[in-house]
Amino acid sequence: MKGMHRIIVQNKRIRYDFKIKRNITVIRGDSATGKTVLVNMIREHFENGVASGVELTCDKECTVLDGRTWIGQLSMMRDSIVFIDEGNDFVMSDDFASAIQNTDNYYVIVTREGIPSLPYSVDEIYGIHDSGKYGTLKRTYNEFYHLYQTADFNYPVQSEKVITEDSNSGFQFFSSICEKHGLICVSAQGKSNIFANIVNQLDEKILVIADGAAFGSEMEKLVQLMKAHSNIVLYLPESFEWIILKSGVIENHEMAERLEHPEDYIESKEFFSWERYFTAEIIRNTQDSYLKYSKKQLNPVYLQKRISNKILTIMKNTNLIS
Repeated sequence: MKGMHRIIVQNKRIRYDFKIKRNITVIRGDSATGKTVLVNMIREHFENGVASGVELTCDKECTVLDGRTWIGQLSMMRDSIVFIDEGNDFVMSDDFASAIQNTDNYYVIVTREGIPSLPYSVDEIYGIHDSGKYGTLKRTYNEFYHLYQTADFNYPVQSEKVITEDSNSGFQFFSSICEKHGLICVSAQGKSNIFANIVNQLDEKILVIADGAAFGSEMEKLVQLMKAHSNIVLYLPESFEWIILKSGVIENHEMAERLEHPEDYIESKEFFSWERYFTAEIIRNTQDSYLKYSKKQLNPVYLQKRISNKILTIMKNTNLIS
């Protein structure tokens, strides 16, 4: 599945109207915010159709996955939007993460906790609030809102230390840039280690660079830490490869459209996260050129001042550009 899909679910008392565009969407929030009501309405419509009293409009089949037989249920789901309510502990397991890879479904997961085993985007974590738009009709209109947005954490910073998520080409690039500016750059060796790296260095001005496309599970604890320490700034592009593609270093007339609406090009069955798609795109578009890209080892050409500055221009509000 790919593309953006609008879902309208309603009965006489309540209405939900929202869009999803990635293979994993997470709904967070406390009790009584309408999360379970949404899933129950999806279930009722799927099982009983019009007789349920629930109207559902979507260009894809919407269904619910739950219980001990989830593996068998999942094996029969194709090209569907699959809702999973909180309380289904299997969503936290590596078995679930493995099972939904290479499927052509989108998944909407209700949870109060982060899900470390899944690579979901910071931009696709939502809460639900009552807008009251249909109050006079005695119908509540529940809306989704972004719980976090990457732009919210990208404010000006004069960093003393840069922490990157991984140790591959992205770290190699930023390490070289930091060295030129007399800054320290360290690799956290994975997103789950970033929090511990920050806690050990709270006396410094820190810029954290991580892949926003897969960083969703780490956001809650980092946001709480940032509320107490104003010297921490998160820069969360989709990925390092996305930064390069966005910079225009690689000339491709179709790339601008792909970056503007990636959901129209990213097939969920092929790419478990958008980060993987952007990596595949940059490799495909540079394989026969002097800009040939490798995930593991940075091509030195990307460190040439003309090219590196073009890449860094995308990273506004940082002190890394020459």
